Amino acid sequence: MKGITLTRYLIEEQRAAAHIEGDLRLLVEVVARACKAISIAIGKGDLAGVLGNAGTGNVQGEAQKKLDVISNEILLEANEWGGHLAAMASEEMEKPYAIPHRYPKGEYLLLFDPLDGSSNIDVNVSVGTIFSVLRCPEGVAEPGEHHFLQPGTRQVCAGYAVYGPTTLLVLTLGNGTHCFTLDREMGSFILTEENLRIPEDTREFAINMSNQRHWEAPVRRYVDELLAGKPGPRGKDFNMRWVASMVADVHRILSRGGIFMYPRDAREPDKPGKLRLMYEANPMAMIVEQAGGAATDGNRRILDVQPDGLHQRVAVFLGSRNEVQRVSAYHGP
Repeated sequence: MKGITLTRYLIEEQRAAAHIEGDLRLLVEVVARACKAISIAIGKGDLAGVLGNAGTGNVQGEAQKKLDVISNEILLEANEWGGHLAAMASEEMEKPYAIPHRYPKGEYLLLFDPLDGSSNIDVNVSVGTIFSVLRCPEGVAEPGEHHFLQPGTRQVCAGYAVYGPTTLLVLTLGNGTHCFTLDREMGSFILTEENLRIPEDTREFAINMSNQRHWEAPVRRYVDELLAGKPGPRGKDFNMRWVASMVADVHRILSRGGIFMYPRDAREPDKPGKLRLMYEANPMAMIVEQAGGAATDGNRRILDVQPDGLHQRVAVFLGSRNEVQRVSAYHGP
């Protein structure tokens, strides 16, 4: 494993296992280069004047940070000209991004959350980029929104970058989940962990406790049992961790186990959850399942959910398999 770059890893996957096609390899490399550029921009912070609000809002009605806009532009510009994509979609944009006609088109669709957890930017807490790759349906020359609406089981690749003390790229091509660390001197992502495995049991959970009064009864029951500790029905103490950056919370779970929960709540009863199915839940669910974990919306496996909109929201329970199964069982059949 020592010294294996992302490029070498992808080429060996293409050669030995015939697991990926050449265009998918190039696509992953381009996304990785874009993540390096985002990492550099984040690292400069106030020195480059990139902190603070952009003064604009996204399609979700959320105020955009300057780095939200910059990260989105970096990913679009890096991927539009390579010839491996049919179209792109971003959490920050209402409609899909069409590949300009002056560039060749490929057979893949790229979806991304350019800067997950951007509310943490100004306080120097880890943030990240999440991405998902689908195949464009055959014979489609001009993909529209409905061509992106494929269940997570159709993903051919998913990954995220964490911009923290080190910059990490976590990737699955459907054959396990692997972690690459950015060597800043070399400028390359180096394979540092293969076949990450999430323990089936855990003593850690991640949830925003300030929303407790808005939760549905199954979530309150489950968390109350965790908080009861050793004297309670679970017979052991649990620790709570919450970064409010999905990539950071999920990466901790990949590293040492745990359960991440972002349930629906009573404040917006018409919405099935807060997180976006296409940009956050689906790619993270694929990554977690490939590492031996589980991911549901409380009732269904997330990867089986048929999307009905590009910005569809969903409740999320993911991580250590036994805990995800328990809280999902509390939601009933």
